[in-house]
Amino acid sequence: MALSKVRSLALLGLVGHIVDVEVDISDGLPGYTLLGLPDAALSESRERVRSALVNSGLPWPNKKVTISLSPAWLPKSGSHFDLPIALGLLAAQGVISSEFPESLITMGELGLDGTLRFVRGVLPTLISALNFGATSAIVPTENFQEASAVPGLQIRSFTYLSEVVHFFQSGEVPMQEHVQPADSPTHTLDLTDVVGQIAARRALEISAIGGHHLLLIGPPGTGKTMLAERIPTILPALTAQESLEVSAIHSVAGTLTSRGVLTRIPPFVAPHHTTTTTAMVGGGSHAVKPGAVSLAHAGVLFIDEAPECANGVLDSLRQPLESGSVTISRAVGTVTYPASFLLVLAANPCPCGKFNGRGRACTCSSLQIRNYLKKLSGPLLDRIDIRAFVEAPTRVEMAAAAAGESSEFVKRRVNDAREIAAARFKDERWRINSQIPSSELRARYKAERDGMTLLHNELDSERLSARGFHKVLRVAWSIADAAGHSRPTKNDVEQAIVMREGTFL
Repeated sequence: MALSKVRSLALLGLVGHIVDVEVDISDGLPGYTLLGLPDAALSESRERVRSALVNSGLPWPNKKVTISLSPAWLPKSGSHFDLPIALGLLAAQGVISSEFPESLITMGELGLDGTLRFVRGVLPTLISALNFGATSAIVPTENFQEASAVPGLQIRSFTYLSEVVHFFQSGEVPMQEHVQPADSPTHTLDLTDVVGQIAARRALEISAIGGHHLLLIGPPGTGKTMLAERIPTILPALTAQESLEVSAIHSVAGTLTSRGVLTRIPPFVAPHHTTTTTAMVGGGSHAVKPGAVSLAHAGVLFIDEAPECANGVLDSLRQPLESGSVTISRAVGTVTYPASFLLVLAANPCPCGKFNGRGRACTCSSLQIRNYLKKLSGPLLDRIDIRAFVEAPTRVEMAAAAAGESSEFVKRRVNDAREIAAARFKDERWRINSQIPSSELRARYKAERDGMTLLHNELDSERLSARGFHKVLRVAWSIADAAGHSRPTKNDVEQAIVMREGTFL
């Protein structure tokens, strides 16, 4: 009987769990048994590993093979266990030493020809490995840049299984030219592309200053999507911690290669209005994957044609908007993903899209208009801080040669206002105005007396809910920071109320 043990990790959400891959080869009828709650992709590892070994000129044991993934109670998913299984089989046969250090983590999918292929979730997996005392890791070459982003780990990457075997036999690592990561992509969009829309641009700026959720309503072709796509160009760069969190989420989702590792640009996610609730918040029958709300963490979630979304899709955003995270429970376990994003909704004012408050050119009845906007539920709208009507640009605006302010110019104002807020919150657990707790708003972060009187009158007349009261006050703080006021004035509060009420709602 021959026995070996190789160490890897199983990922549940963004949290990794140490898994010992134990391989036992004994006399008996040839067979292959895989234990430890494997999913379908992992159960198919037998044929991948067998073909990879044979095509690499390495022996396959024609004996009774038992492989245990411990702990047995933890569900295992993914093809990254191929490499540790193959190494365990070779160690049990005496091809390589069976003395694997416990501080070494191995992961990688095997091709039938013995190549090591890209796997998802390497970044959060190796971050978790550090907590278990890991000091080195073996990953596919395609995952080298991602793995290198984890400080404190010695990363060795290989292209072929035969190279890994040669390393364990001789200690030699093949010379490889790793592709250096490209510079973080620069924005090709700019606010100068937007014609006119002074009020909407102002709404974008205040939204970016305080992280306030935004609803854009206007006829088709007026620039709602253009405005939303340019919000990341005026948002401050991600912090190092935020960049690591965002990269980890996109690593699990398999979209990190297109986004770039540890980029400082806030993500922009725009799911189609036909998306499902599962795709929006995350889920899955085997591996619980992050949804659009998590992929947009620390960035912008934009939903165009919001009233056209299926029932329940938009309302599924209500809980993440309040908590900044989403918890998904499935048979395989419960997973929590961060989901702190800036929500931007875009909608037409009516089914025909031509209603502008004056009734001209619109063929919809008042009942049709009300029913159309009712698709945006009251509880969801109550969580929207700013509502802006996007008017069709005039001929004069279209012909004007002078462009509006650039994204870089607006971004500087946003950064200045955020620095004011950061100094005010230097001893707090929050950093932007939209995150101020309601209790603190009532206790320490009040507006001036006239402003608070105006807010209390709105609350008493039931034009504002309790949530609306706090949201208006948070927006007023962002307006005050933009204007350089030490505390929101009555005028700041009035502007915040106007922004919350919007037009034609």
